[in-house]
Amino acid sequence: MSPILRIENVTKDYVGHRALDDVSMEVPRGSIYGLLGPNGAGKTTLIRVVNHMTFPDKGKVWFEDHEITEKDIFNVGYMPEERGLYKKMKVGEQAVFFARIHGMSKTEAIIKLKGWFDRLGIADWWDKKVEDLSKGMAQKVQFIITVVHEPKLLIFDEPFSGFDPINQNLLKEEILGLRDRGATVIFSTHNMESVEEICDDITLINKSRNILSGPVDEIRRKAGGNTFQVIYSGDREEFNSIISGKADLIGDTEGLIGGYNQQKIHIPEDSDIRPIIGAINEKLGLRSFQEIIPSMNDIFIRAVNGTL
Repeated sequence: MSPILRIENVTKDYVGHRALDDVSMEVPRGSIYGLLGPNGAGKTTLIRVVNHMTFPDKGKVWFEDHEITEKDIFNVGYMPEERGLYKKMKVGEQAVFFARIHGMSKTEAIIKLKGWFDRLGIADWWDKKVEDLSKGMAQKVQFIITVVHEPKLLIFDEPFSGFDPINQNLLKEEILGLRDRGATVIFSTHNMESVEEICDDITLINKSRNILSGPVDEIRRKAGGNTFQVIYSGDREEFNSIISGKADLIGDTEGLIGGYNQQKIHIPEDSDIRPIIGAINEKLGLRSFQEIIPSMNDIFIRAVNGTL
């Protein structure tokens, strides 16, 4: 199945600054795609290019197998980090206004909006002014406005900022539900825990360039680099002798309750993994042999620092 969005060698320059430098990426249809990077890396510029808010100096953006046009923007929902609500308008009135901009009739907009307001627990705020909303309430309204017209592609820029853990979890569940109902989601964030929980694939941008792309699970496995945690019973010197020449110790051996030892090791060659497991199991008491998968936070820091 072809990707819903393809970014091809996009470069964007401003006076004295290259915001995007030959960036390419593909967003699989029906996925949640994390767009990651430190502040100033180029993420927001890339989102603005996709939304036709600015245009690349080089390269192309493809949407559903054709170069993206103004008409395609009706199939894109965008929730920026800087929320764009009119403070003096009533909440419901404003939500209907934005829904109609996206091509919905007034009747359809009211029905679907009220359903979403009930769902997110803000039905009582329909006739109140935006300026009376808390930051979290305003973000819920912005989220609803972004998704109500059921676009094929949704782009959320830091959607969880300002939310307490309960509402963060509520929003995560809604984003997962949108994907399950056929939407594709691009989600720009610094929250690496959220990336691990909901993202299928990611692209990491640093200093205006794409430095890492792929499925989250695959990236985490590769970044682990054959590092394992072994729990065993028996003599430590015997353990060291078994792995000598085939694996390296990482850190000190830790004694556990019950007479077990815990040790991290790195095995450079895949072909040595099974023989080491077999030897430890035969000569010592092997309790556990588990690959250590690094967190996305560790991978983010290592990639940005150039040590991945």
